[in-house]
Amino acid sequence: MESTAATPWYKRLHWQILLAMALGTVVGLLWGEQVAPKVGWLGTLFIRLLKMVIVPLIVTSIVSGVSAVGGGRSLGRLFGKTMGYYVLSSTLAILAGLAMVNLIKPGVGANIAGTETAAIPELSTPSSPVDLLLDIVPENVVAAAAKPNMLAMIFFSILLGMSIASLPDRPRDFLVELFESAFQAMMRLTSGVIRFAPLGVFGLITRVVGSSGLESFRALGLYMATIAFGLTFHLLITLPLLLLLLGRIRPRIHFRNMAEPMAMAFSTSSSGATLPVTLNAVENKVGVSNRISSFVLPMGATVNMDGTALYECAGVLFISQVLGVDLSIGQQAVVVVTALLASIGAAAVPSAGLVIIFIVLEAVNLRGPEVEVLVGAMLAVDRPLDMYRTVVNVFSDSCGAAIIARSEGETGVDERVAPPD
Repeated sequence: MESTAATPWYKRLHWQILLAMALGTVVGLLWGEQVAPKVGWLGTLFIRLLKMVIVPLIVTSIVSGVSAVGGGRSLGRLFGKTMGYYVLSSTLAILAGLAMVNLIKPGVGANIAGTETAAIPELSTPSSPVDLLLDIVPENVVAAAAKPNMLAMIFFSILLGMSIASLPDRPRDFLVELFESAFQAMMRLTSGVIRFAPLGVFGLITRVVGSSGLESFRALGLYMATIAFGLTFHLLITLPLLLLLLGRIRPRIHFRNMAEPMAMAFSTSSSGATLPVTLNAVENKVGVSNRISSFVLPMGATVNMDGTALYECAGVLFISQVLGVDLSIGQQAVVVVTALLASIGAAAVPSAGLVIIFIVLEAVNLRGPEVEVLVGAMLAVDRPLDMYRTVVNVFSDSCGAAIIARSEGETGVDERVAPPD
């Protein structure tokens, strides 16, 4: 992500997106519906580019991540504890987002770009847990990728990564390097696509404002508040409770010891860019050994994204509310499962939430031009939420390291507030 102080402000992506949003608002207000189709194609093209990279990006990300951290019998116990914590914390984050969006209902009654009168899509979701399990296991991986059946692709990628990790050294190292190289290539391609975000946002916002005026922004403001409340609940309530109950750690001390990485996470919007600072704080201030931190934290940067998982779930429900689609408890459960599995492959991906949300939408068959317009409108206001999500992601990783260190019998973890560097 573009966050270095040496980069001029006008070259930073988030400022370019904000300027594109402002320009699109002005153009939409001045020329209304007559200009919407003339520039709206820019947004459609951007959304198509994003969809283009989803399947190869997720497959290479998950396979490379799981295969790299899943091997070695001596690490089996540590791997199990780490994955157990990350699944637990991500699930609790998703449930917080689910509760907030059902309580606040930010999309109910909203009319963004004429979606109020849009045709309601047919939702296809499993009728039972057995059907859900059968849907997750693909008969044909190529057909699942072409559909795309993202739950099946995620499941297959996790199994493939675990299988590669169990191979003898020579073939394992070759395949790990192959998938890691493919993942780096997909990240490079995705970064190139993201560079077109300002043009895409301009086209999408012009279409939104030209079709429905400023009324769209009331719903988007309520949507932002809903996500922010969910993230705050997870950061200040859920994670401190996990520290207390699982690690017998006082949250106040951990918060103060993690102040520097949290500030870095907010400014960079990147868990990966913050990782060196996080490692330093967790080892030298929290008091976790290098054996634990060097395993848990890089793994967290690969598979643990509490904030993003919360966003995916809440964002999909917001879109369904705007469209007037009432998701049943079973359909919301599918959203929860998909958001959890999709977040495994999202951490190292630039603008992860923007790409991964299409996976969760596909799981409940929410697709079409109206859905794409809504995703684009959410992107336009996503920068501050992305910064906050990264803080939650990094803090959750550090909580996991501290809790696992305590479970491994380490002493001195978060027993005092460390002095500043």
